[in-house]
Amino acid sequence: MVLAGVPPAVSRQSNKEVVTTVCGICPGGCGVDVELVDGKIDRIVPLKDHPNGIVCVRGAHAREIVYSPDRLMYPLMRIGEKGEGRFARVSWDEALDKIAGKLQAIKSTVGPEAVMTYMGRGVFFTHLIEPFAPPGTDAPTSKGLIFPFGSPNNCGCGSLCFVSYGNLAPVPTLGMNMRQIVPDYANSKLIVVWGANPATDSPPTQMKEILAAKRKGARLIVIDHMRSEIASKADQFIPIRSGTDGALALGMINVIIREGLYDREFVENWTLGFKELAQYASEFTPKEVARITRVPEDVVVEAARAIATTKHTSVSMYTGLEYTNSGVQGIRAVLIIWGIAGHLDQPGGLLLRRKGKRPYNRTNIAPPEGVKPIGADKYPLFARFTQGAHFMEAPRAILEGDPYPIKALLIFGASIITGYPDPDLWKRCLARLDLLVCVDRFMTADAQYADFVLPATTGFENLGYERMPNYVQLRQRVIEPLGESRSDYNIMAALAQRLGYGHLYPENEEEMVKFVLRNHPVTLDDLREHPEGVRFGTGKVVHKKYEKGLLRGDGKPGFETSSAKMEILSRLLMEHGYDGLPAYTEPKEGPLANSRLAEKYPLVLNTGARIQSAFRSQHLNIPGLLKLQPEPFVLINPADAAVRGILNGERVWVESPRGKVPFTAKVTDAVLVGAVEVNAGGGSPIQAEAWRQANVNYLTDPDNRDPISGFPVLKALLCQVSRV
Repeated sequence: MVLAGVPPAVSRQSNKEVVTTVCGICPGGCGVDVELVDGKIDRIVPLKDHPNGIVCVRGAHAREIVYSPDRLMYPLMRIGEKGEGRFARVSWDEALDKIAGKLQAIKSTVGPEAVMTYMGRGVFFTHLIEPFAPPGTDAPTSKGLIFPFGSPNNCGCGSLCFVSYGNLAPVPTLGMNMRQIVPDYANSKLIVVWGANPATDSPPTQMKEILAAKRKGARLIVIDHMRSEIASKADQFIPIRSGTDGALALGMINVIIREGLYDREFVENWTLGFKELAQYASEFTPKEVARITRVPEDVVVEAARAIATTKHTSVSMYTGLEYTNSGVQGIRAVLIIWGIAGHLDQPGGLLLRRKGKRPYNRTNIAPPEGVKPIGADKYPLFARFTQGAHFMEAPRAILEGDPYPIKALLIFGASIITGYPDPDLWKRCLARLDLLVCVDRFMTADAQYADFVLPATTGFENLGYERMPNYVQLRQRVIEPLGESRSDYNIMAALAQRLGYGHLYPENEEEMVKFVLRNHPVTLDDLREHPEGVRFGTGKVVHKKYEKGLLRGDGKPGFETSSAKMEILSRLLMEHGYDGLPAYTEPKEGPLANSRLAEKYPLVLNTGARIQSAFRSQHLNIPGLLKLQPEPFVLINPADAAVRGILNGERVWVESPRGKVPFTAKVTDAVLVGAVEVNAGGGSPIQAEAWRQANVNYLTDPDNRDPISGFPVLKALLCQVSRV
């Protein structure tokens, strides 16, 4: 799939060449041919037979992004007050020497734990950094920089994204992370997309697979709070009140158990806690679930029957279910449906990958002993799975010194102010730090407060590799780094050298790739010979691996849980003080739990639905992409707009108990009556004016969280919309 974007810029007489590599605009890992004219990127086209042979709309504008006049080109040092954004150009040696000196001073006066690092989705060289992660974790983070220094406080965007879905829900239930649980769309007869929109994934590979299955005859059901792109393709769209997915899942479980539609053999032999689940789910009758979710009783019953009685049924979820007061448990409830319905590791269901030994070499740097990371006491399971700190708890440490002070923060490829609830809180935090370093390709809201701003490269400017299941590809350097920009890997390696443990980092990207592939069946020479990528280790698919001893490290039958069963009643959750059952919690700030507040703020607020012209808060300064959506929208139902006298395209205020933010009204029946959807990503200093004014995080609440993950509630709040 290729989307129209920036047309070729030069004539055929120009000097032209093609480089096969990985797209360098986001971390998606799409295989592409990059066409260069006179040594500059002209356009990119997808590789036909690549697993991710896709060029999205952002990739189609690669030339405009890479050569944007807003790119950071040189190291900068602050010369004004924090927040003013006044900097002077300095050399790399001066910047790195001063940063390292300040870090060492903090270490000697306060302690190494007073230094924190943060890695966001703006980092494109994650696989070069991943080998430093401790055993049992697979998150590509800056642990290799911070752990040898003596601090456990590595953070990342996992503090509010993916970890609930990826680890906290599946591991206590099935003993594996979500990367090991793969929908078998190609053989599905029924596909349920629940709280996700694969059309806006980066890359939208699942969307392609789902639509291909639909063309083969698979039925598609979509459950969501709005009619998204994937919902418009569905055979049945089930709209639901945001934050109530866990209740709907329990209602389906109620029907499946009451009507005897569950897989008795699997339940009797491979589950723990089924009786307790049956008793708990008995409270969630279709009538009660309809009251909670706004899904009609008959729809609850019919959907449950369809899922339980259709062989070869798969489900697609992602992070959309995370952002409620019972996000972890809601995701668990959906997984449990697929378990008791008999769809785990079955053709057309959810395939379970063997854990196995990865062929990629790792150094496995362990966290320092003796000091717990920030947030470990409040969110122990999160700390256990991530082996790092929880950034939602950073303000207490920075502003109050609780449980101990944080004095320095190094941010790689992230924007805290545009990504976390309560921007003013984070501005106070960033201003309070003794040292703030921001590494990025563009000036961010955070960087306005930085002591040093270091310029990073795009993925087209460095060597690396990209891995997918049974596939690896060389990320070839397409152009030289612009200005004096460097890769995140090189910056970390240079800092590590100055901090006394540079020996842990191979000297450059090529040596790092060789290190990673040291025990791999594919060599660097193989990748250079086959720049489109190399498949390896593919074999026959084995089903019901839990019966064959293929899921546990000890080779015994069962799942990698303490009971060797799918733990409906999770021992791991109970050990950490949480409810062992997939308990539903009504949204704390919702019309049922807080009816008085709902009188003033009657609309359910959903934030964060992705738009393809931006990647989180990135690219909202790129003219070609801005043409696709010049202003941030609040999507509002025609009935709700009419009551408020709001016309399509009008400027409006969206107001919550915490503040109000200007948006442009998009009147559409894609959202339910009584609910709105608000774009996220605004608030950066280089964005277009309308986006710069629209930081959605002024509407959300940093203290309203899922008690297991610590994730903020972003999709089940209350608001009002009025004309400006």
